[in-house]
Amino acid sequence: MKQALMVAAIQMVSGASLNENLSEAARLIALAAQSGARLIALPEYFCMLGRKETDKLEIAEAPGVGPIQEFLSARAVQHQIWLSCGSMPFISPDAGRVFNTQLIFDPSGQQISRYDKIHLFGFNRGTESYDESRGILAGRTIERVQTPVATLGLSICYDLRFPELYRALGEVDLILVPSAFTYTTGMAHWEILLRARAIENQCYVLAPAQGGQHENGRRTWGHTMLIDPWGEVMSVLPEHAGVVSGTIDPLRLQEVRQALPALKHRTLY
Repeated sequence: MKQALMVAAIQMVSGASLNENLSEAARLIALAAQSGARLIALPEYFCMLGRKETDKLEIAEAPGVGPIQEFLSARAVQHQIWLSCGSMPFISPDAGRVFNTQLIFDPSGQQISRYDKIHLFGFNRGTESYDESRGILAGRTIERVQTPVATLGLSICYDLRFPELYRALGEVDLILVPSAFTYTTGMAHWEILLRARAIENQCYVLAPAQGGQHENGRRTWGHTMLIDPWGEVMSVLPEHAGVVSGTIDPLRLQEVRQALPALKHRTLY
């Protein structure tokens, strides 16, 4: 990263209507862009949190084809921004499952990167039960994105619990963690894990989230936030739709890494 960069993370409470979700995303992207953000990130499944598990199959797209990707490309061009879709469903080789995919678009509207979520969430306690592997096919490849404005490390939600993924990315300026953490697990672990990833990788972390009560009865934790390389929370939005923004500064990255050169002190790989 050569100069300071204003970034923004969008918090949503996505529902079952694709068109309504796209309309809300457009509104929030415009709001973030108007504040000066040059890199904007949407939350996991910004385009739909359906009433049933199979709803995502109906809107899954093939690479380069479909209304969701057209929407994202157009917003990047309209606002001249770098845009992360958070995640959206992509067609997979398994007809009954999709990839949970994060795409990055540049200001010309070109898709420059793709990451398929590697770690799939499973949780079972009392009346709460989740098993993402029923509807999602796991990715296999990590993704580090070199752009003119920042070096990005891509991840999605449950990936946050696996520090080896972030170590494998190498040195980055900014880690993206679009998420839809459950209220239960978010309350217990969300901020702790985000701050740990920032501290141990000595980089900024931008975590756009779903945050509120959804049509399908699910409640997500929210608390979209931006964290600096020392682990300090720079900005946070607890619940409801909105925007979190701030500046990532190469001088701050340099200051932290020079004062405590932990990345150079590593002995185990």
